[in-house]
Amino acid sequence: MSGEHASIRLIDAYARGDAAMAADTIWALEAHLETCAPCRGRLAASVATAAPDIAALVDTVRAGLEPQLDAAGRAPRRRYRPRWVPAWLTPTMTPWLAMTLVVTLTALLLDAVAPPTFFGDVSPVVPIAPVLPLCGVAASWSRGLDPAHELTASTARAGLPLLLRRTTAVLVVVLPALLVGGWLTTGTMTAAQWLLPSLAFTSTALALGSVFGVTRAAAGLALAWGVVVVAPGWVTGRVPSALTYLLQPDQLPLWGLLLALGTGAVIARRDAYSTL
Repeated sequence: MSGEHASIRLIDAYARGDAAMAADTIWALEAHLETCAPCRGRLAASVATAAPDIAALVDTVRAGLEPQLDAAGRAPRRRYRPRWVPAWLTPTMTPWLAMTLVVTLTALLLDAVAPPTFFGDVSPVVPIAPVLPLCGVAASWSRGLDPAHELTASTARAGLPLLLRRTTAVLVVVLPALLVGGWLTTGTMTAAQWLLPSLAFTSTALALGSVFGVTRAAAGLALAWGVVVVAPGWVTGRVPSALTYLLQPDQLPLWGLLLALGTGAVIARRDAYSTL
């Protein structure tokens, strides 16, 4: 890269499909081409001269598509959508985030109207708060839930950067709801006692996601928490001992350590997310 634009040499090598180009160089160039019209014009000219077979293929495809596009007529006008929306959100996340908020509001309603007895004197918000963000995280980078996953995964900014943006969007929606819920219901329990576990679970899901897939990792952690913590309280009608122990203030350093380890694992395996 030179100055504000890519060099002609780099663009020519990209147009020829030079196998010697490093993967990070290709990624940086493609990301730059997304926002730089002059460099896209240089690339088009370079393809015409340096890769005539590709130019011929593009012309053939265009010639075949133009009659079909003309026959289809003008596409309906789409509603305005800011350019940042697809970079941070996916349509499949909407129902998952809505479900997360509904669960939170339901727990608040149960606590306010008729405090349930299946968790003793603990609000139902407390045992579910640590894993609620995992619902949105599971849908943030899912091949099965996103119909445009293959198209999205082939873009220059796919992989960890896109996954982190979508995870941040989940946390921006879920954590304020949990903060309000905790303020209204958890009494003397501090927000850190369940917000720090939420962040720790999220970072662990992303770390394990580099190996097993984000959706599987998030679902597995949520299931494990439910079996170990939530289910015993539901069955016995008492505050689960595991919940009492894990969310005590003196356990916060362990949750912080888990958060740090998960974050470190994500950074160490950052290249693995482009091949999920």
